[in-house]
Amino acid sequence: MSTIGVGTDLVEVSRVRRMLAEKGTHVFERLLTRGEADYCLSKLDPSESVAVRLAAKEAVYKALQNIPAARGVGWRDIEVVRAEGGRPEVVLTGLAEQVAAQQGVRRVLVSLSHTHEAAIAIAVLES
Repeated sequence: MSTIGVGTDLVEVSRVRRMLAEKGTHVFERLLTRGEADYCLSKLDPSESVAVRLAAKEAVYKALQNIPAARGVGWRDIEVVRAEGGRPEVVLTGLAEQVAAQQGVRRVLVSLSHTHEAAIAIAVLES
């Protein structure tokens, strides 16, 4: 296996909290898949869960940027799901899936972490 791309992103939880207060459900509808939104909304304070998912999506997007066709990838083309045992995994759909397949991406590795203040994600694309 070889690495095709690497991306990282950091999101301030307070910024997401303000976004949710100002825009409400529009944030969930525009930036998250139904599954992601349901998961985040199941939390007492969804801000941290939303923040870490946005960081993951941006990290994957950055990892795809070696590929010119990836510029049109949308927020909902990258989904963070929970695998068995709670480990995060990324599912690509739409343009993200097409671009990744064209470049021979076989696996997207992602590592997520968050506190009450910040959320970080690192993504690695492997062939």
